[in-house]
Amino acid sequence: MAIARLSMKVGKAGKAGPHAAYIARTGRHADRLERGEKLEATEAGNMPAWAQSNPLAFWEAADACERKGGTTYREMEIALPRELSPEQRLELVRDWVASEIGDRHAYQWSIHTPKAADGGEQPHVHLMFSERQCDGIERDPDQYFKRYNAKAPEKGGARKGYGPRAGETLTREERAEDLKALRSRWGDLCNAHLERAAAGVAIDMRSNAEQGAAEPEAKQLPSQWRGDGRAAVLEFRAAKAEAAEATAAVWQQMPEPGRLIELERERVARAERQRLEAMPLAELRQHVAGLKSPGAQALLEAMPEPQALLGRLKAVSTAEAKAKGELAKHEPAYQAWQKAHPVRAWLHRKGLLKHAHAGKVEGWLEQQRQELAKAEKERAAVLAEGKELGARLMPKAQAEHERREAACATAMPLLERREQAERERQQRALAEHLQAEKARRQERGKDRGPGMGR
Repeated sequence: MAIARLSMKVGKAGKAGPHAAYIARTGRHADRLERGEKLEATEAGNMPAWAQSNPLAFWEAADACERKGGTTYREMEIALPRELSPEQRLELVRDWVASEIGDRHAYQWSIHTPKAADGGEQPHVHLMFSERQCDGIERDPDQYFKRYNAKAPEKGGARKGYGPRAGETLTREERAEDLKALRSRWGDLCNAHLERAAAGVAIDMRSNAEQGAAEPEAKQLPSQWRGDGRAAVLEFRAAKAEAAEATAAVWQQMPEPGRLIELERERVARAERQRLEAMPLAELRQHVAGLKSPGAQALLEAMPEPQALLGRLKAVSTAEAKAKGELAKHEPAYQAWQKAHPVRAWLHRKGLLKHAHAGKVEGWLEQQRQELAKAEKERAAVLAEGKELGARLMPKAQAEHERREAACATAMPLLERREQAERERQQRALAEHLQAEKARRQERGKDRGPGMGR
């Protein structure tokens, strides 16, 4: 069953390098892989030039250069659904990193898959990221982690701040609200991927109190997990699972409220909007271009089954055309021979005096007629199969066409708004540049003083 769990942790100076090695399973942590744990995937991004080939160098520099007691990294530890394949989990993590981190912070993540108590997989992701913001200014390690200089950013370190209220001093309640919103966004995105994979499950990131559910099982200490304690816990879990299955069976017999379906659709639509909002403009343009549908008929023809059928039709048509061509080429020549040699042709037909060459020609022509008949029969069968296949797949192609059209209609206004904002930003930047250039020229004129005359 998919687990709803996301925790946010903070690392202090001296902890970033060792923790990066831990999540990457390098150094002394590599033995975990030898004991059966899987490292499904690991990636890093937005690193400065001096750490792009070695992300560990970034975290070690943070430990060495960040102020004493300062935060060197934040980490999201998130449970991933075992109902998704490793490839689907990788896509989910990349989508999450794109929406929550984007190009704003240096990050590194790893997907670990140890064995759970029930013998199945227990996939989860560790996502480390720096609170330092990427602003496009190249800084060496010493400067990168210095205090930010608001008046001259190129002279100070990278600015710190994460989330929608980056840089603000938040109360405990505000931090709780931000974490709750983060968990909600994860739930929306995760459920969208589960629905796309037809996994048949969903997660609920609300608290047990908000869900009206029982409190979760207490965490077991290693000493409680050994010996008879393990058997007791597994027996308890099995009983809970049976009770949950019985409850689910009862609910399956009841009519599903239409409102729940509507709310789920709204959640998926909200998650998609958030994903599009987080995309860089160039990626959003490419995404919208890919959404444009070529039409239901073109989508149908691009499906694997029609493609295979078209291949068969092409092969059959080629064989048919070849047989027709051979008959059209050689039948007139044989008929001309019969007219030129009527006696030999008559004796040959009656079997009184077989003509060797005429026999070979007749046999070959008969073979071509059989090939033609076979090709025509198979062609008719392929056309009939294509008609049935089209009737069966056209609704699916039409639904995909309508889905793309609806998605394009949703994304296009966002793209137009983002492009308009980008144009306005560029115009403002140009105006500011021209104004600054004008001011510099005026200042240079003052510095020269009055002219010396002609």
